[in-house]
Amino acid sequence: MISSNKNGNLIVISGPSGVGKDSVIHRILELDPSISLSVSCTTRRLRENEKDGHDYFFVTRGEFEKKIDNSEFLEYAEYCGNYYGTPRQPIEECLCAGKSIILKIDVQGAEKIRSNFRECLRIFILPPSLQDLRERILLRNSESQENLDSRLKRAKLEIEQSVNYDYMVVNDVVDYCANKILNIIYGLEEK
Repeated sequence: MISSNKNGNLIVISGPSGVGKDSVIHRILELDPSISLSVSCTTRRLRENEKDGHDYFFVTRGEFEKKIDNSEFLEYAEYCGNYYGTPRQPIEECLCAGKSIILKIDVQGAEKIRSNFRECLRIFILPPSLQDLRERILLRNSESQENLDSRLKRAKLEIEQSVNYDYMVVNDVVDYCANKILNIIYGLEEK
C-alpha cells in the first residue's frame, strides 16, 4: 500500500471516453504547475496529436504483459481491445516527495487504486449529455463505427458508476470544470 506525505495527494480523475479529460487536466496543470500528471502506459495506437512519453507510453502488447509480470503497474485494465496501466514507480516517487499527482484512469482502475490507497481523491467528469459525448468522439475522426458504439455503450456503464466517486463535475466548459476540480483538490468545495 502506498502512503502519502501530508503535502502530496493522489487525485484520480475518471470519465467516459470523449468527455474531455485530457483538456481539463491540461488546464489544471497550467493553472497549478505544482501538480503532476501520471503518464499511463497503453497498447493502443498513437493518435495524430499525441507524443509517446507525454500523452502515454505506447508499447506493444508483449511489452505491456512483461510489465504486468514484473508488477510494474499500480493498476491495469483492458479496454476496447487495448491495455492501459498506471506505472508504479513515478507515483511512489512523487508522493514520497510530498507532491500531488493526477491519475487519469477508468472506473475499473480507480476502484483498484481506491482499494490500495484509501485517502485518494476520486473525481468523475461527466458530459453535459450522451449526445454531446457522441459528437465529441466523432470530432476525433479516429474511431470506426464499431469502436464508437463500443465506447458509447461503455460510457453509459461508467456514468452509472460515477456515484461511487467523491465528486462529479460536468465538463461543459473546460475552464469552469478545471477550476471546479482545483477547488475540490484545495478543499474549497463541499460534497
